[in-house]
Amino acid sequence: MTALYLSGERKSGDYVKEIVTCSQMKTLDAATMEKMGIPSCVLMERAALKVVEEMIPLLKEKERILVVCGSGNNGGDGTAVARLLHLKGIKAEIFLAGKEEKMTRETARQWKIAVNYHVPRVNNPVWSEYTTIVDAIFGVGLARPVQGSYEQLIREMNDAAAFKVAVDIPSGVDGDSGLELGIAFRADLTVTFAYRKRGLCFYPGRMYAGQVVVSDIGIYSSGIQNPDTWHLETEDLKLLPDRVPYGNKGTFGKVLLVAGSEGMCGAAFLSARACLKAGAGMVKIQTVEENRIPLQTLIPEAMVSCAFDETANEEMFNWCDVLVIGPGLGVSGKSRERAQWFLSRAGMCGKPVILDADGLNLLALHEEWKKYLGEHVILTPHIGEMSRICERSIGEIQNTMVETACAYAAETKAVCVLKDACTVVADPQGNIYLNLSGNAGMATAGSGDVLSGILASVICMFLADKETAPDNGKKAALGVFLHGLCGDAAAEKQGLRGMTARDIIHFLPDILHGKEENI
Repeated sequence: MTALYLSGERKSGDYVKEIVTCSQMKTLDAATMEKMGIPSCVLMERAALKVVEEMIPLLKEKERILVVCGSGNNGGDGTAVARLLHLKGIKAEIFLAGKEEKMTRETARQWKIAVNYHVPRVNNPVWSEYTTIVDAIFGVGLARPVQGSYEQLIREMNDAAAFKVAVDIPSGVDGDSGLELGIAFRADLTVTFAYRKRGLCFYPGRMYAGQVVVSDIGIYSSGIQNPDTWHLETEDLKLLPDRVPYGNKGTFGKVLLVAGSEGMCGAAFLSARACLKAGAGMVKIQTVEENRIPLQTLIPEAMVSCAFDETANEEMFNWCDVLVIGPGLGVSGKSRERAQWFLSRAGMCGKPVILDADGLNLLALHEEWKKYLGEHVILTPHIGEMSRICERSIGEIQNTMVETACAYAAETKAVCVLKDACTVVADPQGNIYLNLSGNAGMATAGSGDVLSGILASVICMFLADKETAPDNGKKAALGVFLHGLCGDAAAEKQGLRGMTARDIIHFLPDILHGKEENI
């Protein structure tokens, strides 16, 4: 991922796309101008051209467009947008929200060009007169809450019935966290430049951005700084290996689920079902006797074992390629013994482990279990579980998702999958994946159990060719992304309110079949 290539291009074999922070974007901007020699005015013109290119197909007859510009470089982009639209014969006007004397050099240059081309300027806009409003007030540089006249301005823009376009990022959205800084512009379309910004991945910024288009304006990555954050797209499922035509059920991986307690067999069923539907060859569930008949009835394709002694445990452990520990397990003394035996044994030889649900709750209760963790482990906490593990408030974690996941991955040497509306996958090497698939309908009981089964199956997919397999961080990111794609398919069919965890499993074959058909 470190060779030189244009933003938006793909290097052969590399599909994941980069995401940047505001400071990284500023560094890339400066390096492109200073090291590559591309003038700022050229980048600004390219940015404006891309915005206009995205807007044109959406415009209707008798459009009247107002571009609201700040004094910074984002306002320069907007001024150029208004001029380009004007020159195409489209009725476009500029409202200067900032002060002319405070304009940056490049924005002042664009302002002069707009004046020379007689682009109309308004001082007191009547919002109801405009069919489209373009926000070019702040961009990624905003670092404090929006107040005073700007707050009132953005409120009036939001209240207008017009179609709304944001240049680079909606004004008022924190470019790193996605938090709303007092008030934020609510766009239908955001055209961002070179790379997606973190603030366009996390909510509510992702919601306020509407449809996000990432446009290549000629800013180069690598050789300047190493990227550390990416997101996946549908094409990235090509990274999953083809199914070996001469394989057998052992070839495709054997998964042991240490799951389920008395009266809690549903989580074990969902995890096992997802694992098999995602392609694992064999699944065995180690559970309590009370769950034997329900599980054998619900999922006859899986084996069930209720034995728990040294001999049986060794046999099960040696049999499996991957362990899932935690779904529906409970935190009783018996559950603790089951989880600890398999987790500690896996730690001795580095066998892959997905630690989920009550496995994480037990980890929170027994901090000394951290010694069993390492690069062979994928942790899948939601924010509540992460709060218990880290002894930090939920609010604090929500505001520092990336930092929290990265810190815990670095501390434990495990991959941390911190689940939320935008799930963060962080590995011990500092690589970060932000997941953009999925939807609010997936916030339903059992969805996390399904993810644990999918993750185990993804690890199994790479067993036949370990030398070329990606690291666990990328495997986890692929599993999370696949889980979200299935959730999106389920939402389209069932609706956000009607879908269940089983609906997510139902669409696994369809999504994976699409992969096999090269999408």
